[in-house]
Amino acid sequence: MSDIKVGLIGFGNIGAGVVRLLQENADVIRNKVGTGITLKKIADLDITSDRGVTIAPGVLINDVNEIFDDPEISVVIELIGGYEPAKSFVLKAIEKGKHIVTANKALLALHGDEIYAAAARKGVEVQFEAAVGGGIPVLTAIKGNMAANNFGSVIGIMNGTCNYILTRMTQEGADFADMLKVAQQLGYAEPDPTFDIEGVDTAHKLAILISLCFGTKIDFNSIYTEGISRISGLDVKFANDFGYRIKLLAIGKISEGHVEARVHPTMIPLHNPLSEVNGVFNAIRLTGDFVGPVMFYGRGAGQNPTASAIVGDLIGLARTMQAGAGRRMAPLGFLDGEVKTLPLKPMANIVSKYMLRFSALDKPGVLASIAGSLGNHGISIESMVQTTHQDSDATPVPIVIKTHEACEGSIQEALEEINRLAIICEQTVFIRIEDNLE
Repeated sequence: MSDIKVGLIGFGNIGAGVVRLLQENADVIRNKVGTGITLKKIADLDITSDRGVTIAPGVLINDVNEIFDDPEISVVIELIGGYEPAKSFVLKAIEKGKHIVTANKALLALHGDEIYAAAARKGVEVQFEAAVGGGIPVLTAIKGNMAANNFGSVIGIMNGTCNYILTRMTQEGADFADMLKVAQQLGYAEPDPTFDIEGVDTAHKLAILISLCFGTKIDFNSIYTEGISRISGLDVKFANDFGYRIKLLAIGKISEGHVEARVHPTMIPLHNPLSEVNGVFNAIRLTGDFVGPVMFYGRGAGQNPTASAIVGDLIGLARTMQAGAGRRMAPLGFLDGEVKTLPLKPMANIVSKYMLRFSALDKPGVLASIAGSLGNHGISIESMVQTTHQDSDATPVPIVIKTHEACEGSIQEALEEINRLAIICEQTVFIRIEDNLE
């Protein structure tokens, strides 16, 4: 069989990694697939900058239409990111009957339904292993070896920037702002880190995982999303005192036909393996009814891991084409007509334990007032830490309470009431706790 011809749109850092991998491991790929994979055209606005790889004359082009209109190109890799023109390019390539490989989590989280429907009509595949977890092969596992399972949950640490910042805060007792600057200096955080630190990047990945695990469409804008920018070194310290570490967690669960979809800082028990995922590493934990709990761990971003996932998708498509099949698998692993739209569980109905950090005046009756308000809303206290000042009872002090399981709506109502008290000096910080991760 002749080589599989591929077109690449977007020649940035990841694109250069794909080119280098295809060049350096060409013999490995051919020995495993039985044919070669050739990048026939690479389209980018910048065709002069040195990417550190050698490109044959005529391969690097400005006009993306040369890729769409080339009948020899059977697979298009989209690596420009964002919503537009990525969406238009992907849909045009599909209309031309070309398979798609993409790492664009944002595009799939918001416009996946439209793209998958277009691919079904044309009988082509959309592969996106690199969109979640970089080089971690979690999507392939969900759609492949674990496909026989009903999944009950998908929970993970999916953003290396946030995990690096929280790890440094934990290890050094530092504050968020200082560690963000370090992360930016080291290249782990963008100059504008909003998508990372406010949880949006993680929510994109969670939307994809929920669709694959539970076979449901999900409105990305309905995912509860909260970042780590409000977490202080004090919160990290008190979490450790209670026996937890704080991680930005993506949580997807299904129960009684309702889906939980939320991203927020979460306290994880120190004995749980997720609490030991540090630095820029990611980990994704799945629970299937037959396989039980399975955890995937590795580098969630970077040139080489992401290129590995992209070329892995190319190899899968090459094998499909060699077998003479136009479309072996639907993008979400479920038959197109079997993808449902399950209702989301409102955040107010979520049940969790909580760590509440109050900044209150150091005077008699303060704790009684706080405990009374919590009790009025059906919230019981499991344990507590209270510090005192010797110099003045007018100085705010932290009062930190760990609750038993409570309904989120009740917590919100209680805190709204408590925050209005004259004894409270700052807005109360609350962090959810996930104890049941076994």
